[in-house]
Amino acid sequence: MAAPTRILVFTGEGKGKTTAALGMALRAAGHGLRVCIIQFIKNDSTTGEIAAIAHVPGVEILQLGRGFLPPRMHDRLGDHECAARGCLARTRQAITSGRYAVVILDEICVAVSCGVLEEYQVLECIQDAPASVCIVLTGRGATPGLINAADTATEMRCLKHAFYVGRPAQMGVER
Repeated sequence: MAAPTRILVFTGEGKGKTTAALGMALRAAGHGLRVCIIQFIKNDSTTGEIAAIAHVPGVEILQLGRGFLPPRMHDRLGDHECAARGCLARTRQAITSGRYAVVILDEICVAVSCGVLEEYQVLECIQDAPASVCIVLTGRGATPGLINAADTATEMRCLKHAFYVGRPAQMGVER
């Protein structure tokens, strides 16, 4: 099959990975393109992106994750693996459906780097995308294979963050 027109990776320890992907969703919607956002880790229906996207025609967001990942040896990790496999199945449907011009896989890099998905599973999934689909992968810890598959890879680097001096996540800024 033909390679997707574009694969982008937003990774790194800095703030802005999901924000950049949401900006792409907004831009695509402004051009009348349909967008599917699949959140692999997040599970919080009170975030600003969930509320805002409800008002943007042509953009669909699916929170299919189980929330923050527990330590690797934690007994709940299996729940996250099961959820991630479900996200990947939904991703395959989205990218091959012909319905979406942009498919954003939010926090998929985290799912791979933490071991709830295998890199090869993601690579096989995105390789099946038709040429008309742009795929965006976000999250810390993008693996070399995911970066290599990308046409554009951006690393967000944290120079300073309010969280590290005790300021909690602020509505409209981090959540």
